Amino acid sequence: MSRVHRSAALAAIVLIAGGCGSRARSGGLVVGFSQVGAESGWRTANTRSIKGEADRRGVTLKFSDAQGDQENQIRAIRSFIQQKVDVIAFSPKTEDGWQAVLEEAKQAHIPVILTDRAVNVQDTSLYVTFIGSDFVEEGRRAAACLARATGGKARIAELQGTPGSAPALDRKKGFEAALAAEFPGLTIIKSQSGNFERARGKEVFEAFLRSPEGASITALYAHNDDMALGAIQAIEAAGKKPGTDIVIVSVDGVHDAFQAMLDGKLACSVECNPLLGPQLFDLIERLKRGEPVPKRIITKEGVYERSQVTRETLAARQY
Repeated sequence: MSRVHRSAALAAIVLIAGGCGSRARSGGLVVGFSQVGAESGWRTANTRSIKGEADRRGVTLKFSDAQGDQENQIRAIRSFIQQKVDVIAFSPKTEDGWQAVLEEAKQAHIPVILTDRAVNVQDTSLYVTFIGSDFVEEGRRAAACLARATGGKARIAELQGTPGSAPALDRKKGFEAALAAEFPGLTIIKSQSGNFERARGKEVFEAFLRSPEGASITALYAHNDDMALGAIQAIEAAGKKPGTDIVIVSVDGVHDAFQAMLDGKLACSVECNPLLGPQLFDLIERLKRGEPVPKRIITKEGVYERSQVTRETLAARQY
């Protein structure tokens, strides 16, 4: 069955199900979703959004949590192929290593949608579309936030995300590009992965503070809020004041980061919206109708600085 025929078959589900509501339109649709894990508050919110939207639309969701293991994701995708699901979606742990399993999905005529993170494959027809943030732009925005918060001069420690993952690679790329082009007074003096985990972020930053350069660190750029929150614990345990002795910017915009901004400990959080469920299932609906979809869909996001955050702002956060 060709991709066109596959889309037509999916479109037929709409006609068979009948009715005008989302739940009726989606009846009988089976979607396999492989989640990378639950390493952060962002990821938990992302999972909740996808599961909730599938339930709202009456979609049968076969959900697999890879627990941070790429091989688990590959096994889950192969299982979805064997089960002949209608669509496969997943958030890849890293960019590389997907060519073979995505070729298997293509041979089975099952469309694949990437969410949150991209993959590096020779043939981009192996996936239909990628929904997610512009991670390079997030890095640039973080650099601009840090420049504003420090007056354009800082010695920065960087907590990187999971090695080889698209957000870690691109948030670093965007941040460093902005420093080189616009903010020469900002200098990275320490950089290491905290794997997007709060506990690991705390552990790595403790080591940063004990290093020969530790006393000269005046700022932190964390690739996600959870690592920043772990670093705040390390800073306080060392007798320093986060937000004053060390200025901190991070990415995601989760609830705990807003609380940290309200408490004066975090200068800025660049939003990375995890609530991708509605966009994902809207795309699947379009595929069912046989409609073309864009190859790249960038989510709309903002930047939040400490001065903007109030108790009302915190209460209104959905994640």
